Amino acid sequence: MGFRGQLPFVGVVAAGGALGAAARYGAALLWPTPAGAFPWTTFGVNILGCAAIGTLVVLVTEAGTAPHPLVRPFLGTGILGGFTTFSTYALDTQRLLAAGETARGLAYMGATVTAALAAVWAATAATRGVLARRTA
Repeated sequence: MGFRGQLPFVGVVAAGGALGAAARYGAALLWPTPAGAFPWTTFGVNILGCAAIGTLVVLVTEAGTAPHPLVRPFLGTGILGGFTTFSTYALDTQRLLAAGETARGLAYMGATVTAALAAVWAATAATRGVLARRTA
């Protein structure tokens, strides 16, 4: 597929990314994190995004009907890629550690990875369960 064939994919990823990033920014405005505090908003956004990607992947790969080819790039790479944020997670961790909040920083670091993996696992399992009951 040439460059022209990729343009729709680039467009939906850009549009989805803008929507996801705007949603994350909105969450940060609604629930700001005070200096030195556990970054609950970034934590919640990342865990929610991980659960959503787990659900999305099962739906687009195992639901039985192939979705439009632009669905996964728009929702996955675009919206969820813009919504979740590894860079803010890393910055929040660094700020906590630099502020002497070592226990909180390490807890945040470990809890994010653990909860993110658990969210993907739980969402994929739950979505597969729903699909199995629907087709039974």
